Amino acid sequence: MIEMIFAEFDKMLGNLSGLLDKAEALAAQKKFDVGNLLAARLAPDQFHFIRQVQIACDTVKFGASRLAGKDAPRFEDNESTMPDLRRRITMTRDFLASVKAADFTGWESRKTLNPRREGKYLPGDEYLMQHVIPNFYFHVTTAYSILRHNGVEIGKADYLGAINYRDL
Repeated sequence: MIEMIFAEFDKMLGNLSGLLDKAEALAAQKKFDVGNLLAARLAPDQFHFIRQVQIACDTVKFGASRLAGKDAPRFEDNESTMPDLRRRITMTRDFLASVKAADFTGWESRKTLNPRREGKYLPGDEYLMQHVIPNFYFHVTTAYSILRHNGVEIGKADYLGAINYRDL
């Protein structure tokens, strides 16, 4: 089951990369600086678009590393352009691809530590359900909403991506 969840995260990261393409296309078409979208946020006290993408990537990167007992690659959080964000997404997807099913053995009961919660841990299953899944989708949805709010022509199909329906 956990492999399916991380495969879906990978798919959603690909969809997020597609949103970047549409954002760049709109900026080129309307002849405005794409930096306006990169700095956009939904509320004054909320992170901007770049940070939303960074956190979405970090959530699944650290989720996979903690649940698989592997070291996560270090990302510098210095992205400032759409190509930078694409690289971040690609590096995250590459890391996810490096984590194999066998690495997750015992993930449900593995103690996951979060540096922001010193002296505390969550068992792997609770960490996945209470933090990784909702936090990832929160930041992907917020990134989507920032772009949509700023006129990027994206819809639910861009967010969800391909769904493999089958004939009855």
